[in-house]
Amino acid sequence: MQLPIDIPAVLKAATDIDGAAATPLSVSVYIDETAPGDLAGHVRALLASPGANTRVTIGYLEGERLVEPTGRDDMAVIVAGEGPRVGAQAAAVRAAGTPVMVATLSPSAVRARAEAAGCPIPAGDVAAPDTPAPSASGELPVALADAAREPIALDDAARASLDVRMGHWVIAACAEKKLAFALAFPFVRRPLAVDAVNATALQNAGIGAVVFIPGADMPVMTLNQAKMLLQIAAAYGQPLNGERIKELAAVVGGAFLFRNIARQFAGLVPGLGWAVKAAVGFAGTEAMGRAAIEYFEAGGDIVGLASVVQRARDEAVEAAGRAAATPAGERVIDAAKRGAAGLVRAVRGRARG
Repeated sequence: MQLPIDIPAVLKAATDIDGAAATPLSVSVYIDETAPGDLAGHVRALLASPGANTRVTIGYLEGERLVEPTGRDDMAVIVAGEGPRVGAQAAAVRAAGTPVMVATLSPSAVRARAEAAGCPIPAGDVAAPDTPAPSASGELPVALADAAREPIALDDAARASLDVRMGHWVIAACAEKKLAFALAFPFVRRPLAVDAVNATALQNAGIGAVVFIPGADMPVMTLNQAKMLLQIAAAYGQPLNGERIKELAAVVGGAFLFRNIARQFAGLVPGLGWAVKAAVGFAGTEAMGRAAIEYFEAGGDIVGLASVVQRARDEAVEAAGRAAATPAGERVIDAAKRGAAGLVRAVRGRARG
């Protein structure tokens, strides 16, 4: 069977690992003198092993003194404690044109202190571990309840959630250089890969739902999945040579199974055939991406990627097809429907136009 995939086009679409690795990066870290030692140490460790073209500068916030930002940084991180000038320092860095993240174990207190000083910190720029669940006794307003559970203890779970939040901030704030950051700093890799999976799964849910373009969904979905896997591999510094690309293309070419499964089950769910296709597209794409991430996280290399994602795809597509054809199928496909709804409306609007 001729695969619906243009190998040179996919290679061209793959992220340029060599170019990203050679991209110069500059990061400034400002450590509040009152910041918890374990937090400061953890952030420094995350940024301690940069790539050869990456410069990390460490400065300290002492008393009322602000550190003058250079304006040449790609990003900055403030490690916040109870110091009075965290908000002002963040404002100064933003004014110099540099995106700045505030890492803290007391997010409510840090934001309140900055706002009181007239230098509010945007909520999206505050990175903190997940807040512990409230106790069963007593009910407080949300802000007071959060503050009562601060500072958050920096245990293993808190470190992991903080790493994820910091990584997602980096890929959002430094979008043009996000691969360069992932190659330089390992904590950015999983968030970058997860972002590619989420975006592609929702796109393929929408593609599967666009039934007014018969036959147009599978080639697009297939290329989308191939690009996703290339992006994940690139995030972990795993380049694909020509032979691996062909192997991966053969696996992704199995996405044509999506159409057959959708046809089999769509008739069993009156009025929801489009949603079955959306669910199958979403589930299969997400399973392939998640399997690739876990594989690379466990230390796998590019050699075994194809077999891993093939197993994950086949299992997920079969399960999604079976579940969508049951009376409870609506619940199974709700996530795909919600993700696809906006895309469907937008595409239909363009088609009518």
